[in-house]
Amino acid sequence: MSEKNTEGKRTARERLIQEREAQKARDKRRRVLIVASAVVAVLGLAAVAGVVAANSGGDKGDKASDSGPVKAPAGTVGEGNVVVPVGMTDAPSVLTVYEDLRCPACGMFENSMRDTVNKLEREGKIRAEYHLVSFIDNGMKGNGSKYAANALGCAQNAGKFHAYHDVLFRNQPQETDDAFGKKTHLLELAGKVPGLRGAPFDACVDKGTFAGWVTKVQEDFDKSEYKATPTVLLNGEPIFPQKGSEQISPANLVKWVDEANKGKTAGTKAPAAPGAQKSGAGAAGQR
Repeated sequence: MSEKNTEGKRTARERLIQEREAQKARDKRRRVLIVASAVVAVLGLAAVAGVVAANSGGDKGDKASDSGPVKAPAGTVGEGNVVVPVGMTDAPSVLTVYEDLRCPACGMFENSMRDTVNKLEREGKIRAEYHLVSFIDNGMKGNGSKYAANALGCAQNAGKFHAYHDVLFRNQPQETDDAFGKKTHLLELAGKVPGLRGAPFDACVDKGTFAGWVTKVQEDFDKSEYKATPTVLLNGEPIFPQKGSEQISPANLVKWVDEANKGKTAGTKAPAAPGAQKSGAGAAGQR
């Protein structure tokens, strides 16, 4: 009788342990689903904003600049010079990023993945190619997307794109707040980047020197198959919010890049300074 009782108690304890482990597994799956759903929800809102922008007019910002010849920032590449490249020019993998400076999901991507992307660039494992789209202005009204994209073009022209790009996303306002529509605010934030402020940069921001280029970048996005931001591709394959069945994370991005680069040599060719080539020439952007 005693042995049976002991066995019964042991079986009950084992069953209780199994039930607890099963509950822990269910709780973990639920947390993962909640996080994934939140990401999808944010992206869904961004996609809706894109649809609204594509079907509404909205203020076009610096119209005078839009009407003249399109001037691209120094070092931009691609057909029509719509791409701002960052990193070693011979890096074996390319991270393509379409983003709007007012897009909250873009801010989430940048602020969570920035350190990892920067490290991969420094190591010569990837070259990032940025497309600065500006559709949220039409859906939410305002000029923040366009003015911030123009200001980033001005920073690229001055060889300070990467640093200013990071400052803007670290100080990104709410999507409905058109804070970037105030050029004085963009200039104030530029003061956080050593060596960026000065007469040429300030005039570029104030006059909207690259407004026509900003419009051209958006037109290129409109013609593409991509309809929401951020759109993030690794060697042409979408990786945000996930790649296949794996969610994006700093660790997974490193893993995916290492897999793509297996047997390949890291890049070593640093980009030329913007002043070393004519504006719009095909040299890579600066960090």
